[in-house]
Amino acid sequence: MSGSRGHGAGPVQYVRVVDIRPRWLTTAEVAVMLGYGLTKTKMLVVTGELRSLKDGGSRRIMPEWVDEYVARRVAEAEGNAA
Repeated sequence: MSGSRGHGAGPVQYVRVVDIRPRWLTTAEVAVMLGYGLTKTKMLVVTGELRSLKDGGSRRIMPEWVDEYVARRVAEAEGNAA
């Protein structure tokens, strides 16, 4: 075994890590993200407080729109606390 590099030694392989995030979220996924019930989340969509679009028979929400909603809620809470 002299000169051997050990079991399975060979060229070093690199793995490319890719961050894969969904482009669209369902109303149910957003409800889980926000810790809200599905009914409350649907109401936010219906009233326009949470942006969405209709894709066939489904509602789709971009992750950025969830971030915008959260930022508005934080700003409102901070404004009311002052």
